Amino acid sequence: MRSNWLPPRGIFRAPLLALVLATGCTNLGDYVWVHQYRDPLPASNGGYVLAAGDVISVRVFGQEAMSAHGKIRSDGKISLPFLNDVQAEGYTPTVLASQLEARLKDYMNKPVVTVSVDEQRVMKIPVVGDVSRQGTLDLPPDAGVLTALAAAGGLLEIAHRDRIFVIRNESKPVRIRFVWNELQHAEGAAGSFRLRPGDQIVVE
Repeated sequence: MRSNWLPPRGIFRAPLLALVLATGCTNLGDYVWVHQYRDPLPASNGGYVLAAGDVISVRVFGQEAMSAHGKIRSDGKISLPFLNDVQAEGYTPTVLASQLEARLKDYMNKPVVTVSVDEQRVMKIPVVGDVSRQGTLDLPPDAGVLTALAAAGGLLEIAHRDRIFVIRNESKPVRIRFVWNELQHAEGAAGSFRLRPGDQIVVE
């Protein structure tokens, strides 16, 4: 005799849900891949890039009163005579000097400005998640993500190789996503990406 019995609706839902959870399907939230990220700071075109924590000297030739020495603040600016607060973070010393020369033309003819770095910053970058040693690392200026992960002892076996994030505070926090293989081989945007003060690294 043929049976017309059917299982109650939903009887297979629990095993299906367990399967979905077992495959690691999670909500990663909002992020941008590193090759899609657009840095709001000006391009450096090579050379040392100034950032918060650097101690610099700004010398205006023949104008001691216009010269200054100080540390770039956390907002990326430094206070200078006549010009007040000036954006310094994101520029090389040469580019910043050119910017200042252009602005000082309102006060003098043919200003000549030099910018030198007297003391380089030490970046303190927190690294948390699936790494061997979590904590805040002291890193050299313009260190990359791979340098930070190596200083943290590398990834744990359980770490997802495509869930490496840099959290950067701009107008609002941005989560920038990396893949381990690209970092290891210094490929593309992952290889050229540079950390800056205030960044955090999270490995999931």
